[in-house]
Amino acid sequence: MSDDRWVAPTVLLAVDLVILTLRDSRLQVLLVQRGVEPYRGDLALPGGFLQHAEEDLPAAAHRELAEEAGLSADQLHLEQLGVYGTPGRDPRGRVVSVAYLAVAPRLPEPTAGTDASDACWTPTDRALSPGARLAFDHRRIVADGVERARAKLEYSALATAFCGPTFTISELRDVYEAVWGVGLDPRNFYRKVQSVDGFIVPAGTTRKTDTGRPARLFRPGPREALHPPMTRPTHPTDKETAEA
Repeated sequence: MSDDRWVAPTVLLAVDLVILTLRDSRLQVLLVQRGVEPYRGDLALPGGFLQHAEEDLPAAAHRELAEEAGLSADQLHLEQLGVYGTPGRDPRGRVVSVAYLAVAPRLPEPTAGTDASDACWTPTDRALSPGARLAFDHRRIVADGVERARAKLEYSALATAFCGPTFTISELRDVYEAVWGVGLDPRNFYRKVQSVDGFIVPAGTTRKTDTGRPARLFRPGPREALHPPMTRPTHPTDKETAEA
């Protein structure tokens, strides 16, 4: 029997944040320009290492939200997205990152955190384009976050997290169109939304639209799982083409 004792490998633990919002009717993700090596000057997701061995992962995510985006957890929807630990993903050593997906409506202009030289909202299609340079494996994490949001819009009430406390059905349709990247027929969308009991409920007030006509306001209902689901179109049409 060998006398060699097993030595635990040195592994660093970090959290990364995929923060999504709608701006100018487009799905956008918060990116920071790294002010330190590695990948200094490249765009990356906000995030960082645990501060100490006793810091819990959700607490680290909440701290990074406050430091990198000036947001508190009660302002948005926050859920764990996945764990990323492929060897070589970080040149500083073996780093495992726990990524979180955050969603909130109408988020303000960001302020760069301690290790970032700049921060900006970036349309997700631009962040995922072939020419985009994202540090580490953050392109993959952004792609996973966008797909998680797209999928959850089908079977959960996540779409309302992109809206304010009250919203019109037209504004809710804007969320689906922006996240899915498709144009949706207003009448069919209205019918589908109203067929899901408890998805949204009347707020009892109206708001004037750009045409001057009042539109009914709604708020999120008690239902979290949608049945029947809001199914993505099988053959989606590009949103810009659909609206032309």
